[in-house]
Amino acid sequence: MDTEHIRTFMAVVAHGSFLEAANRIHVTQSTVSARIQGLEQFFGARLFNRNRAGAVLTPAGRRFMRHAKTMLLTLKQAKHDVGLPDRFRASIILGARIALWYGFLPRWVREMRNQFPDVSIYAEIGFEDDLMRRLIEGTMDLALMYTPHQDLGVRVEHVFDETLVLLTSDPDYQEPDDRYVYIDWGPAFYAQHHAAYPDLERPALLANIGWLGLQLVLDQGGACFVPSRLAAPYLESGRLFLAPESPSFRLPTYVVYPLDSNSPVLEPALTTLRALMPQEG
Repeated sequence: MDTEHIRTFMAVVAHGSFLEAANRIHVTQSTVSARIQGLEQFFGARLFNRNRAGAVLTPAGRRFMRHAKTMLLTLKQAKHDVGLPDRFRASIILGARIALWYGFLPRWVREMRNQFPDVSIYAEIGFEDDLMRRLIEGTMDLALMYTPHQDLGVRVEHVFDETLVLLTSDPDYQEPDDRYVYIDWGPAFYAQHHAAYPDLERPALLANIGWLGLQLVLDQGGACFVPSRLAAPYLESGRLFLAPESPSFRLPTYVVYPLDSNSPVLEPALTTLRALMPQEG
């Protein structure tokens, strides 16, 4: 059985569509169809039901998914083990939203390096869709994010809550105006933001990550909501200010990892991560 067939199967599972899977793994849709048909012929069972909404796993497909993930995980582990220098006994791949790499996750890496110097760590930045896809495909060991999807084969664990505060270049700033930069922190933030500012029209400036919003505010003035961890150095230096009497918002943060992982360092990594959980964002 060709491993590319298995990776294609997992790509369809991750994206729920033959077309989207084809786009993501950079092959034609007909190639995806041919690979899935090859698997179905091999097993003598239909793996997906296809309709206008996309591709949905059949009972046989759900049973194969467990084996497919195990095979890919075994292959990934073999690749890492074979390629690792002798001084490392194992490796782990961690992905997260960029905001979580400010202050929090570097501490985790430091603790892991101190406690487990014989473990190689591969750190990545990503958004929820890509992080979830990597977890489902078995090419990532754990990921931290704000809006995970509850997919088959992964565990979603709440780790802490960020506190989003309104950071501004103007110490007298009152509420969002034409200089305001709306940062897309996900649906939970959107709901709280809309409740606090029900009459606010679509802002002129929008950004998909906090770092980018901060750069815009630093360059041209204005305000944006960011985690208090990100705000702290700007407040301490006096470059930016907290908007007086502005609301703060809660943003839950989650760690997600495969249920059937065979990584020997996943549990130590999770234990180290939980020990570092901040009491607030």
